[in-house]
Amino acid sequence: MSLLVVGSIALDTVETPNDKAVEILGGSATFISSCARYFVQPVRLVGIVGSDFPQEHLDYLKNCRIDLEGLQIRNGEKTFRWGGKYDEHLSGRDTLFTELNAFETFDPVIPEPYRQSDYVCLGNIDPGLQLRVLDQIRGPKMVVGDTMNFWIKGKKDELLKTIKRLDVFILSDSEAQMLSGTKNLFAAGSKIIEMGPPTVVIKKGEHGALLMTKDAMFTAPAYPIEAVYDPTGAGDAFAGGFLGWIAKTRDHSFENLKRAVIYGNVMASFCIEKFSVDAIRNLDETDISERVKTIHELSKFEPV
Repeated sequence: MSLLVVGSIALDTVETPNDKAVEILGGSATFISSCARYFVQPVRLVGIVGSDFPQEHLDYLKNCRIDLEGLQIRNGEKTFRWGGKYDEHLSGRDTLFTELNAFETFDPVIPEPYRQSDYVCLGNIDPGLQLRVLDQIRGPKMVVGDTMNFWIKGKKDELLKTIKRLDVFILSDSEAQMLSGTKNLFAAGSKIIEMGPPTVVIKKGEHGALLMTKDAMFTAPAYPIEAVYDPTGAGDAFAGGFLGWIAKTRDHSFENLKRAVIYGNVMASFCIEKFSVDAIRNLDETDISERVKTIHELSKFEPV
């Protein structure tokens, strides 16, 4: 099974109440690929960086056995940079700067070998670019897409066209509320399904995730982390774990989608324990399975 990931690759500057990291590896495609590769090979990455992108980050991606044929390196230009500062509770953040650089003119040209990828994960890039990617893909088994409030506000019409072509639409609780116009997440999920995607996953941070189809619903707890270090990339890590599991098992049943949500929550739990991809660099199967077992134990009960 092959998995195609299209999204941003960035150098992030992140400030939390306890620490600060400057120009660390980030971006939606980075986190998705870094997590999905634990479940399926090959993971094919399409993105863009400048000629200033550090060699150590390229080496990391290569060492993860991520296929970089689709990575554009724009000579003479700089890599996308983002800076953010989290509040004292790590539940909110302010964007300090966004420098699109090479990413501003990103045109995701999908290499011919990638166009028949079995699974496709679209990071939260411009929905017009997401559509352009889908126009180049032939017969995928499943397409998963993400978004963000910026696109909901600024490019809603294009976003609505895009989500009609998704099999699974992943978004945060606040994004679901914004897109649907309702505060209740169950009602929000139902309204979004009416917009086109047959399956919706609403991420709820430390409160887990909600999986919905027209006929079924599942709510999953998050893995309990007492001390969050850096939430950046957690949603993308979730997407990587979610689709990675589905690609590994090739099972699209609702029961397996439920398992995929758990694996998504587990990968997100690793992500938030350190800056950048540091906590997900060297995991093994036991690390992941133990957290899956913990979530299972926390959520099961015997009815009277």
